[in-house]
Amino acid sequence: MTLFIRPATANDAILVHQFITELAIYEKAEDEVEASVDDIKRSLFSETATAHCVICEDDEMPVGFAVFFYNYSTWQGKNGVYLEDLYVTPDARGKGAGKALLKYLAKHAVDNNCGRFEWSVLDWNKPAIDFYESFGAKAKDEWLGYRLSGKELIAFAKN
Repeated sequence: MTLFIRPATANDAILVHQFITELAIYEKAEDEVEASVDDIKRSLFSETATAHCVICEDDEMPVGFAVFFYNYSTWQGKNGVYLEDLYVTPDARGKGAGKALLKYLAKHAVDNNCGRFEWSVLDWNKPAIDFYESFGAKAKDEWLGYRLSGKELIAFAKN
């Protein structure tokens, strides 16, 4: 494989949406994808976008993507990089594309003086967990993730 990683552009919105849908199918959550191609254009490629996307190509053929944004650690006094999604097409898995995307983002974090690089993984995704642990990533075992969304978010915000 000849891998190349590049920043995504608005012209990639359809591709990014396709990758998001494929990832949701893999994660058994296809019905949870609400974003349209226009939502992707606005949220990733507008002047006010706070999330970013990179595309991994093999000989100019897109084989994966990663979406990330900056978070902040008050204890470190530094930004961090949070990986929201990483996806590699089935045919490209096991050939280095996922690792290349992670290395790209790790280098981005280091180059931008970020104190951490974090992500989440579904507890049943053993291949991903084994992959992450193979290069030294460690699961957080003291923190539980919480989320407000949909009608619960709206109701809480109104009270």
